[in-house]
Amino acid sequence: MQGTQPQQRDDATYPPTERTVPTRSPGRASYDKELVHAILDEGYVCHLGFVRDGAPVVLPTLYARAGERLYVHGSTGSRPLRAARQADPGLQVCLTVTHVDGLVLARSAFHHSINYRSVVVHGTAYDVTDAEEKRQALDALVDQVVPGRAADSRPADKKELAATAVIRLDLDEVSAKLRTGGVNDEPEDLALPHWAGVVPLRKGYGTPLADPGLAPGTALPGYLTAL
Repeated sequence: MQGTQPQQRDDATYPPTERTVPTRSPGRASYDKELVHAILDEGYVCHLGFVRDGAPVVLPTLYARAGERLYVHGSTGSRPLRAARQADPGLQVCLTVTHVDGLVLARSAFHHSINYRSVVVHGTAYDVTDAEEKRQALDALVDQVVPGRAADSRPADKKELAATAVIRLDLDEVSAKLRTGGVNDEPEDLALPHWAGVVPLRKGYGTPLADPGLAPGTALPGYLTAL
């Protein structure tokens, strides 16, 4: 297949592979590391896919990026964690992250679309068993959701660490895909009396609601104000 052969890795891009080159709209794909990292860093919920007992399973869960590595949160009894422990050498997974940036409303139903940015990661996930790596991974997971929060909360104790699972997935076989821009209607439809355009979507935060049991004098931290 043209364009799907692995290429020599450089510091700025991931090498395309047969699994990371899309069959539909391949021109929207990117292997730029900076773009991939930016898409991953903006989110904190991923969908983790794997095969269990011959059937596909996809689970939403928290993730964090630490350099060229993703950490995925779970419980010690979760299906992917059990599978990662039992599999040799690890659990084959596909992890996805998507941001929807706009609704593209065309004159024709066929050309309706969305503007989006997404990342797909293929690879082998491993159970994190080293205590220090697990602590660092859990801090990264907390900070992925709210930057600065890990330093402003009690770290997990031994019992909590034992009840929490983390799996590790290296960023090796990776691609981004995105759609930007406006409507792509057919020329013969341009005169139709239907509104067409893009409805932008924005991520927003409401005013933090303090827990009624806060210790007296506890102020709203600056990292929440910064959101």
